[in-house]
Amino acid sequence: MSLQAYQQAAQRAESPRDTEYRLFAEVTRALIAAQQAERHDFKTRVGALDWNRRLWTTLAIDCGRPDNRLPDAVRAHIISLSIWVSKYTSQMIREQGNYDLLIEVNRIIMQGLTPQAAQAA
Repeated sequence: MSLQAYQQAAQRAESPRDTEYRLFAEVTRALIAAQQAERHDFKTRVGALDWNRRLWTTLAIDCGRPDNRLPDAVRAHIISLSIWVSKYTSQMIREQGNYDLLIEVNRIIMQGLTPQAAQAA
């Protein structure tokens, strides 16, 4: 099976919630790897921070769309978190913070995307 066929099959089988969870998991793993990387490994460290910021920016843009079906309060919280992630990431790039906070925020979001959380909602 080719990679393209696999990707198409995965996209058809995966719900949007599953896709978001998988993406958060991948970005969070990159943040953990960046946290463990050597201080001079700028590519790994900044690459993970940038990927995380782009994920959160994309979520904020989506939450700002009028056709977004999330409740207004949830959308506002996601946008606020995105702003915080962006500002904190800038501090991180200047080495004025640690990865733990970004990792923890992502893990909390991942918990909210699990099937048990969806059933409770």
